[in-house]
Amino acid sequence: MAGFWGKRKREQVELQAQDDDLARRAEQAIVTADERIRTAADELAFAAAELGDDMTADFRAALDAVRAHMGEAFQLHQLNHDEIPDTAEELRTRNARIAQLCQWAEDLIDEKSAAIADSVNRVRHAPEVIAKVRQDAADLQSRVPQAQETVDRLATRYSDTAMQRVAKSAEEAAQLVTFATHGADVSERRREAGRTQEAVLALETATEATRRATSLLDAVDDFEIEALRAESTLAEVVADSRGDLAALSAAPDAPAVSAAAVVLQQALAALPPAGARTDPFGDLTRLRTANTALDAAIAAARYRVEHPLPTLDTVQHALDDADRQLGVARGLIEGHRGWIGADARTRLAEAERLRIDVPSLLPAEDTREQALSAARRVAQLAAEALQLAQRDIDSSRPDQGWGGGNGWGGGRGSGGSGGSNVVTGVLGGLVIGGLLDGLFD
Repeated sequence: MAGFWGKRKREQVELQAQDDDLARRAEQAIVTADERIRTAADELAFAAAELGDDMTADFRAALDAVRAHMGEAFQLHQLNHDEIPDTAEELRTRNARIAQLCQWAEDLIDEKSAAIADSVNRVRHAPEVIAKVRQDAADLQSRVPQAQETVDRLATRYSDTAMQRVAKSAEEAAQLVTFATHGADVSERRREAGRTQEAVLALETATEATRRATSLLDAVDDFEIEALRAESTLAEVVADSRGDLAALSAAPDAPAVSAAAVVLQQALAALPPAGARTDPFGDLTRLRTANTALDAAIAAARYRVEHPLPTLDTVQHALDDADRQLGVARGLIEGHRGWIGADARTRLAEAERLRIDVPSLLPAEDTREQALSAARRVAQLAAEALQLAQRDIDSSRPDQGWGGGNGWGGGRGSGGSGGSNVVTGVLGGLVIGGLLDGLFD
């Protein structure tokens, strides 16, 4: 008893220490959050003077929400220190809520403060950004004629389909460069007029225009390299495809192989002649697809040669064997339900579930192997269920006949053991666990 009360006192001391620590953290959180709110108010005032009310509206709304929630925190803290006594649970709940409110307030202010600081930074560095946009636009403008020359030259070598991705790139880049320069001018004028939000928006769109123009001009330069690489790869695939067609005599004779070979021959014949404008990307895609299909058909045919398709009779024999195994296992488990554990029951249930799906797999050739595998799996599970059920039955039988020599049949060595086993087997499905021993004790 002394040990019990000693443990109880230690628990109370630990809980009181935790409550005291929570109270200290709640008080510190209120001070920290309140000071953060005051600092944020100063940040808002400076930002509004530089950005205007529109761009600082989100920060102002967040600050108002934080002040409203902090009012609840101050009220809870006041309740903790008024003249009305409080329970430990009431103090604990209030302090936890105070800490939660203060943490939320600081997180929201930090998020909005970072966003407004980014806006202030963009406004303060607007002259430098405008200068960079104009310089980038000038550099891009000098690249446009060269890009157009590249497009014109490539158009004589590659088809309209291949050139579709870059045919208008130089023209579009030139338009974006003009737009970027105009956006920089608008941003500068709006900034001088004190319309900060419009100035920031114009500058952002101008910056994005230069980025897109750069991507378009780079795509023209990259196109020629990608086209040359596609042509090189196409030549390799052509050689490989012709080699595959030449080696068809060694491949299994199967309809799928013949059909895939015809498609590959058609893809080779459809390639443009030398000197014609080509689409190396499309040609490579079509030829590679046909080549891969032939390889897959040959592999499937070889697999079928090595693994002949089972006949319907073979599958039916396997299914009949599975049904016999299921019948034996089901009968044994049904007759000795009180002794059968979860493992045997699970194997039987899984076997019966798989057996339901087998007939739907039989007719089609492409699922006949699956049907055979499923039938064999059913038989395996049924055999495991039978083995586990027999193990459960053997482990549940008593070592001796009931009553020893008192007329219920003698020990296992006596002539009455057979009668004892018969009674045991009959009652095994009706009596659970240890009740069997207690019934005749």
